[in-house]
Amino acid sequence: MHRIDQGPADAPLTLVLAHGAGAPMDSPFMTTVAEGIAGRGWRVVRFEFPYMAARRDGGSRRPPDRQPVLLETWRQVIADLGGPQGLVIGGKSMGGRMASLIADDAGVRGLVCFGYPFHPAGKPERLRTEHLADLRTPTLICQGTRDALGDRALVTGLSLSPAITLAWAEDGDHSLKPRRASGRSEAQALAEAVDAVDGFLHRLRYQSQ
Repeated sequence: MHRIDQGPADAPLTLVLAHGAGAPMDSPFMTTVAEGIAGRGWRVVRFEFPYMAARRDGGSRRPPDRQPVLLETWRQVIADLGGPQGLVIGGKSMGGRMASLIADDAGVRGLVCFGYPFHPAGKPERLRTEHLADLRTPTLICQGTRDALGDRALVTGLSLSPAITLAWAEDGDHSLKPRRASGRSEAQALAEAVDAVDGFLHRLRYQSQ
C-alpha cells in the first residue's frame, strides 16, 4: 500500500489522512496540510485507497471504490499501524467521511476532517449526516464557510454531536480556499487549519493524561 510517513516516529499521537475522491495523497492540499502538522511535532501518515493506488501504478483514471472497499481499507490501515491506540484518523472530503463512519467502532482517539461532504454536489437535500448526530469520537471539522458541499448556513442548522468541533475557514471553498476579493489567501487558510489541528491534537493528548 502506498504511504507517506512524516514527523517523529515517537510522537504522542499519529494523524492518519486519506485523500478525497479526485486527488491523490500527494496533492498540493494534502501535502501542505500534512507537512504543516508534521512540522508541529506530530506523526502524519498518508495513504491511498485501491483505485487511486492503481491509477498511480499506471492504471487508467477510475471512479472511487465502493464504500465497503473504502471502509475495509481504513480498517486495514489502522491494523497495519498497530491498532487504534494513539491514532487520530481523517482526511480530505471523502477520505474524512469514510473515517467518520468507522471512528467509533474502531476506537481511535480522534477524527479530523477537511471539507466534510455534508451532501453530494448540488443535492443539499441528500444529507450525509445521520451518523454525525451520535458520534462519540472527539472530532474536528475544518470547513469553508462557502463550501458547496456544506456551507456555514447549512451546517449550523444541523443536529451534530457535541463531540464535533467546527473550525471555519472564512470565505473558504471545499478546499478551504478563499476568493481573492476576500482579502485572504489560500496559504493563510491552510495555516489556520494546521493551527486548529495542532490545538485539537494537544487537547486529545492531555485529556488522556
